[in-house]
Amino acid sequence: MNEEVIITAALTGAGDTAGKSPHVPVSPEQIARAAVEAANAGAAVVHVHVRDIETGQGTRDVSVYRETVRRIRESGVDVVLNLTAGMGGDLFIDQDDPLKPVDGTDLVNGLERLPHVEELLPDICTLDCGSLNFGDGSQLYISTPDMLRAGAKRIQELGVKPELEIFDTGQLWFAKKMIEEGLIDAPPLFQLCMGIPYGAPVDPGVLQAMVNMLPEGANWASFAIGRNQLPWVAQSALLGGQVRVGLEDNLYLSRGVKATNAQLVERAVTIVEGMGAKIATPDQARAKLGLEPRP
Repeated sequence: MNEEVIITAALTGAGDTAGKSPHVPVSPEQIARAAVEAANAGAAVVHVHVRDIETGQGTRDVSVYRETVRRIRESGVDVVLNLTAGMGGDLFIDQDDPLKPVDGTDLVNGLERLPHVEELLPDICTLDCGSLNFGDGSQLYISTPDMLRAGAKRIQELGVKPELEIFDTGQLWFAKKMIEEGLIDAPPLFQLCMGIPYGAPVDPGVLQAMVNMLPEGANWASFAIGRNQLPWVAQSALLGGQVRVGLEDNLYLSRGVKATNAQLVERAVTIVEGMGAKIATPDQARAKLGLEPRP
């Protein structure tokens, strides 16, 4: 069991959730406020997507990242900043004509997913370690080995810690190969993502198998989506991992009760402390993850 648990708050994501809960932050001001509230509730790390203010949908607009990050940094609240670099991998195809462009596609190469990381230099950015069928229908998430190697090399040059997003065992296999090739600096950081259709299912046995595959000395966390999010806090900590909660992955505190990010963090704190473990501070998280101390 993990005796000192890092909590990450995934604040908003890029999914079509802004209209499903009034608590999903959309504007830079709202996202930054959610980050501060989550940090004050016990999150050592905030994982940040940004959204188009007009549509509420996810965006790769660097200016929106710039404004959001500025507000978080100027808040004076100590928190480890984790920016997504997963946007730009969405491919929608026409099942009758697979080469025909379809609305909703936002597909760019590995380096074009990183301009905001290059400018803002967060502590951590994500690297989604493979392609997968994304839900029912004809949507795919595309992240090829060539894209990943190019992205990993650039992130390494920037001195940013990549959080290796793992949605299935083959992606973990490839992430380990990038480590062997020297593209990921020690200690590596893995996020084991459970329950996203159609990647790894929410199954303790599958999580244990993935944990068994991790390289020696790796740091890792795990999360599950929807109603499995809060039970997975205990599951991940029991196996020695860090945890993640937040409105990116789950909108509810309990059945029918819409949550805020801070409330989900507070519940995670209750679960972890109820198991007899401690909550890591941002400085403790930096030390554990091999990050630079706060300036």
